[in-house]
Amino acid sequence: MAEKLREIVRIIDADIKGDKNLYSALRKVTGVSYSFSNAVCNILGLDKNKKAGTLSTEDINKIEDIINNPLKYKIPNFILNRRKDYDTGEDKHLVASDLKLAKSFDIKRLRKIKSYKGVRHSAGLPVRGQRTKGHFRRGKTVGVRKKGIQAKAKEQEKEKKKK
Repeated sequence: MAEKLREIVRIIDADIKGDKNLYSALRKVTGVSYSFSNAVCNILGLDKNKKAGTLSTEDINKIEDIINNPLKYKIPNFILNRRKDYDTGEDKHLVASDLKLAKSFDIKRLRKIKSYKGVRHSAGLPVRGQRTKGHFRRGKTVGVRKKGIQAKAKEQEKEKKKK
């Protein structure tokens, strides 16, 4: 008997297309990397190439539980996305809005203490040592417009001739 394929599967806060493979579909959840997705599939014994739309509600609940409590299922610490948390010192795995909130608090803390990274964040410049000559020029004046310069030069010449 053929299993019914659902169009959209909701896992945590992400809507996932049902025709995607489970391995790549789990990566659509904010905070789940490829290695974490692999670990979830291995712990549950699910085929990575299985379509996400064929998952039962029990499987979805198990996946959500593993993503929310990875240490309970003995997922190694190096796969977690928040090791040695700044406030508590614990190893955590944050997903969805919790991850975005923690990231914004980290950036605010860096800005507040005026660390190098915080200053770079507040200036809108690259934080991790990249060169800025050719890239990161969005939102600022980039180069010179010849037409504008030539038009201004002609106007200045006309004003000089009139005087």
